Amino acid sequence: MQPIKDHFGRVLKDLRISVIDQCNFRCTYCMPKEIFGKDHVFLSEKELLSFDEIIRLANIFADLGVEKIRITGGEPLMRRDLDKLIAELAKIPGINDIALTTNGVFLPKMSKKLKAAGLKRVNLSLDAIEDEVFKEINDKGVGTRSVLKGIEAAKEAGLQVKINMVVKKGMNESQILPMARYFKGKDIILRYIEFMDVGNHNGWDFNNVISKKDIIQMVDSEMPIEPAEENYYGEVASRYRYKDGEGEIGVISSVTDSFCGSCTRIRLSADGKLYTCLFASDGFDIREKMRNELTDAELEEVLTSLWGRRKDRYSEERSEEKRWNRKKIEMSYIGG
Repeated sequence: MQPIKDHFGRVLKDLRISVIDQCNFRCTYCMPKEIFGKDHVFLSEKELLSFDEIIRLANIFADLGVEKIRITGGEPLMRRDLDKLIAELAKIPGINDIALTTNGVFLPKMSKKLKAAGLKRVNLSLDAIEDEVFKEINDKGVGTRSVLKGIEAAKEAGLQVKINMVVKKGMNESQILPMARYFKGKDIILRYIEFMDVGNHNGWDFNNVISKKDIIQMVDSEMPIEPAEENYYGEVASRYRYKDGEGEIGVISSVTDSFCGSCTRIRLSADGKLYTCLFASDGFDIREKMRNELTDAELEEVLTSLWGRRKDRYSEERSEEKRWNRKKIEMSYIGG
């Protein structure tokens, strides 16, 4: 089958699956405690897509050209028996890469199971290497040691590890260099992420964004780096290698740059809504279609039509100052 393309000719290649909307952290830029407090109502088990439903959709997406799957949340390792889901996804013809985004706290218990199930890579969220800064960000009093143990466990299990650090002015710019120093030479890629305007409750302001240019200048001033070629078409991180050969870093600059022209991703929320953009306002309810007993062929037709109508280019429109104040789906719901 020919790859399906959207309105701008972008091919569908990547599926991001959120398996749960809950998280054990309350990071101030993602799930602030003021909004996601003790009284917050999360999705019930009935509302969540079942593993069978996820596997069915993944098979159809693979038939439409999807090659990569990323499991996200919330914190995906809070979904029971996640390794069983990954094992089934790994069997799907055409799927050649399965990755997981996690805060890493549960990895010491889960890494070996996940690797055996077919997981290849983990992206761990770590926004500071100094305990007090990290505790303030996650707002749960969790120290960095919990995440570092998760990193060690993932490496020991044979999983490829990348570290994601969201950088926000006034929150953790003091950690840019300490993080680079800590991970340099450890065969772990550190990726800095510009503070993004995802969702409606993270207090985003352009004045709080530390740009890719500033991050690169800061790192280069102490640990000289040079640009590296992208690994694949549509890669969102700009790669830089250390000139002394001790690894590389990346910067995801979705505020100061735009990746819309090469975006190949679709996102599936934990309750079965599809989003064709990280900054979307509304999703398409595929769970309702599935539970109304559509056949696989009918679902494939629905998905083909959904992608074919896609015109999203939020980052380009943001730079044109057109849509800064529109309502957007929360990061914790859609999984990044």
